[in-house]
Amino acid sequence: MEKILHYVWKYRLFDKALQTTDGLPVEVIDVGLPNTNQGPDFFNAKIKIGDKLWAGNVEIHTTSDKWNMHNHNTDKNYNSVILHIVEKANCTVSNEQGKDVPQCEITYPAYIKENYEFLLHTDIDIPCRNYIAAMPSLHLNAWMNSLLVERLERKSNHIQDLLNRFNNSWEEVFYVLLSRNFGFGLNADSFERLALSLPLIYILKQKDNLIQIEALLFGQAGMLDNLKTDDDYFQLLKKEYGFLKNKYELQPLESYIFKSLRSRPTAFPQIRIAQLAALLHSSEGLFSKMVSTEDLGRIRLILHINASEYWQTHYAFGVTSPRKSKYLGDASLDLLLINTVVPMLFTYGKSIGSETHCERAMQFMEMLKPEKNSITKMFAKQNMPLNNAADSQAIIQLKREYCELRKCLYCRIGHQLLTDKSSS
Repeated sequence: MEKILHYVWKYRLFDKALQTTDGLPVEVIDVGLPNTNQGPDFFNAKIKIGDKLWAGNVEIHTTSDKWNMHNHNTDKNYNSVILHIVEKANCTVSNEQGKDVPQCEITYPAYIKENYEFLLHTDIDIPCRNYIAAMPSLHLNAWMNSLLVERLERKSNHIQDLLNRFNNSWEEVFYVLLSRNFGFGLNADSFERLALSLPLIYILKQKDNLIQIEALLFGQAGMLDNLKTDDDYFQLLKKEYGFLKNKYELQPLESYIFKSLRSRPTAFPQIRIAQLAALLHSSEGLFSKMVSTEDLGRIRLILHINASEYWQTHYAFGVTSPRKSKYLGDASLDLLLINTVVPMLFTYGKSIGSETHCERAMQFMEMLKPEKNSITKMFAKQNMPLNNAADSQAIIQLKREYCELRKCLYCRIGHQLLTDKSSS
C-alpha cells in the first residue's frame, strides 16, 4: 500500500542499506517535503546516488509499472524526479524526455505493516487506546494544541464561506451561526435554516418590539400554523406574523423539522426560539460586542438571557406549567461560546491579521469547561487530558478527522503505535 511507503519514506523507517536497481549505492540526505497536490510525492529531496549528489523530487509506487499506468512517462511534471521509490521493481521507467529514472526498492520492518493493518481494520473505536498513556506528556500536549488549531481552522473555513455568501457581513454571519448553535445539536440544522430564511435586517427593523421578533421567529419556524388554541399570546403572535409575512414576503418553514424527542422541556425548540428572540431584542450589534469585549465574564452576561414572561409558565403554546425561569444554563452558555463566539473571534483575527484576537479566542477556550459528550467520555477513560474546552475540542477533532477516517498515519499517537516493535 502506497500510504505505508509514503509514511516509511517520510520518517526514514526503511532499511538503511539502499541501492538502485542497477547496483549503485543510495544515500538519503533529505527525503524532501510531502506534496498533497498534483505532481511528484516529495519535493526538494537531496539524494546521493553513487558518487553524484542529486537535488529534485521523489515519486513513490508499490510497483514500477504504476509509473506508466499513471502516465508519468508523458508528463513534464515528472521530469524533475531523481529517484523512483518502489516496493517491487518489475520494469524500467523513463520520463517525458526519454531519460531513464533511477529506481530503488525499499524494505521496512514487518511490524510497521502489521501495526498499520491492525489500526486500519480493527473494530475498536480507539485502536491506539493502550498507547495514549505511554505517550510523553510534552508530545501529547503539542499534538492537542495542533488539533485545536486544526478544529478552529476548519470552523473558520465554514465561517469564511458564510462571509462570502453574505457580502462580508460579520453581523449577519454571527446571527446565522448563533442561531444554528441555539439548536444545540439536535436542531442545529433546523435553526440554521430558520436564520437563513429570515434575514437579520428584518429582525433589526423590529428590534424595539420583542413581540414582533418572536412573531417573526416562531412564524418562520412554522409553529404558528396548524395549531388551534385560544391562547391570547399565540393569537397575538399569529396576527403580528401575518402582517410581517406579507410585508417582507416571507415563506415559513415546516414545523416538523424542529424536534423535541428525548429533549428536556427546557431544551424544547419553542424555549430556544424564545431565548434567541430575547437575545436578539436585548443586544443589537452582537458581533461587534463580542469582538470588542476582552472579558469572558462580560460576554457570558450578554448571552445569559431569559425568555419572555409568557415562557416562564409555558414550555409549549397554550399549555401552562409551574413558573420557572428560562435562562440559558451554564452548559448551554459554554456551548454557545465554544461554537459561536470563539470561532468568530478567531476568524476575525485571521481576517484582519490580528494575533491579539486569535490569542484571545484560544485563551477563552482554555478558560471554558470541557464539553461532556460521548466522544470526550470515551477518551477520558483512556486518560486523555480533559481540563478545558481547548482539550475537548482537540479530542473531537482527533476522533472525527483521524480515528473515524482511520488516518492513523497522520496522527502522532498512531505514529507511536506504528513504530512500536512490541505491539505486533
